[in-house]
Amino acid sequence: MRRSLQNEAQVRMPLAEVRLEKRHADRRKRIAAVRRGKVARKSMSEPRAPEANTIERWAYDYVTTTSLAAKLSPPPPPSPRRWEVDPPARRLEAPGRPAELRITERAEKTRGLRAASGRARALHTFLHHELQAAELMAWALLAFPETPIEFREGLLRIALDEVRHMRVYAEQIARLGHKVGDFAVRDWFWTRIPTCRDPASFVAVMGLGLESANLEHTASFAARFREAGDEEGARAQELVGLEEIAHVRFGVRWFQHFTGGLEFDVWARALPSPLTPLLMRGRPLRRDVRLRAGQPERFVDQLEAWEPSDVAPST
Repeated sequence: MRRSLQNEAQVRMPLAEVRLEKRHADRRKRIAAVRRGKVARKSMSEPRAPEANTIERWAYDYVTTTSLAAKLSPPPPPSPRRWEVDPPARRLEAPGRPAELRITERAEKTRGLRAASGRARALHTFLHHELQAAELMAWALLAFPETPIEFREGLLRIALDEVRHMRVYAEQIARLGHKVGDFAVRDWFWTRIPTCRDPASFVAVMGLGLESANLEHTASFAARFREAGDEEGARAQELVGLEEIAHVRFGVRWFQHFTGGLEFDVWARALPSPLTPLLMRGRPLRRDVRLRAGQPERFVDQLEAWEPSDVAPST
């Protein structure tokens, strides 16, 4: 799971979206203050913890823990599965952050991949993307309790996949002589995804957006790692990319469920502002893989052809 190297700030935004971006910036400052301990977590109106020994409590604990070990290897969810009866919607404002992780507001410039340190830095960024994805799957499980149980069970499965991907990257980082925490990370996903107003918006930006783009990004970085002589690192990228296909298929299925279809314009409008389709694709577009994941050919055609001026204003 990773973002395009293109900067969404380069896209011209309507005035309303500029104002929304300012609110995002204010929200980032509040979250950062919580992490630095300058504001009590309760002051951000965090919801009450779910009932013990439930899936909801597992998700809540995963998002809020400040233990790096628990982020990388959380305890298994309750078995047999036990869900709360009629749970409230819980929209967590910010994740717990281990002391080992150094959070920055600006991404560090990408270094070359010829040096082991450059590849370790890239893998560290990818690991943090997987961490945020795992947390946000757990976040959605809590935020949208009215959704079908099958949807929430799928979110749980994907969260566990993302945790496993984190461990793959952690092993590769260690192989290159580094450890988790050696490089600064950016909580970019957390400044955007929790603004999703409904489950359709969530699967639009995650399964049909960022995870879909990772189909291209994993292939691109696998090739670059291989060019640098790092076959093991390249295979790790390919493994993650292969497993993203099921995550994208999940996004396709549930966006269709929530909206009645998969029309490109409907999907683009469902993205939380100011995000656009620009960030939801890599280059070159892996059309065959996207089709295999269930994206309609017309949708893929429109995504490939999309330009910033094509965006329709949100209503």
